[in-house]
Amino acid sequence: MNKETDRSFDGIAAKFQRNIYQSSKGAIRQHVLLRDLTTLPVLQSQCQVLDVGAGQGQLSLALAKMGHHVHLTDISAEMLAIAAEAAAAQGLAVSGPAAQLRFSKLSLAELSRQTQQQYPLVLCHAMLEWLAQPDAALNQLYQLVAPGGVLSLMYYNKDAKRLSNILYGNFDYVAADFKVKKKVSLSPQNPLEPVMVEQWYQQAGFSLLSKTGVRCFHDYLQNRSMQQSHFAQLLELELQYNRQEPYASLGRYTHLMLTRR
Repeated sequence: MNKETDRSFDGIAAKFQRNIYQSSKGAIRQHVLLRDLTTLPVLQSQCQVLDVGAGQGQLSLALAKMGHHVHLTDISAEMLAIAAEAAAAQGLAVSGPAAQLRFSKLSLAELSRQTQQQYPLVLCHAMLEWLAQPDAALNQLYQLVAPGGVLSLMYYNKDAKRLSNILYGNFDYVAADFKVKKKVSLSPQNPLEPVMVEQWYQQAGFSLLSKTGVRCFHDYLQNRSMQQSHFAQLLELELQYNRQEPYASLGRYTHLMLTRR
């Protein structure tokens, strides 16, 4: 019996907002994902979008501003409340017949069991690495994507974590396969092997459309202060090279565009 449970950010949502979303890490992620998504043909006209594990909804709100209708789901009520508050502050409709956004406190497993709706675009970003059974998630996501539709999947890349920790000299940590007694609350404790994720999505019935590295250079800077002081130059380089190998495989996160066969 698996005693682990999926991770909820209730209780630390404000800390997550401050340390991740409002940092250079979060800014690069937002720019990269929006660049990738806005090239999709499905988003060239009004689209129904499902955001699984939506968190505080920055990407969903950006898509809603473009005219799309987004359903945000998460297991954290606090994260969804922050997303709803931000939507209201930005003048986005969250209720009534003209609602651009709706919110549901549901896990992926619950969503795949309870809903019959399928979406032309499903987002699942930075969630797999927090799940007790990430291998089951691709089959559940497959049920939510309409035939011929797209899954935008971003996950925490174990290969990149290994590389960065070797470069930092954290040899014991790498030898222990990143297992530590004291876990950092905002650091994913279950980084995923790209070869395993590829196996999971192929078995589920997805085909690869594109691959992008997210934070291919940001996390490797020797002078961390340059993440802020030279952000514009860093972002330009990320966007220029993050779809090319070897850089695409070096991103701390990997963003895959998958289509349902």
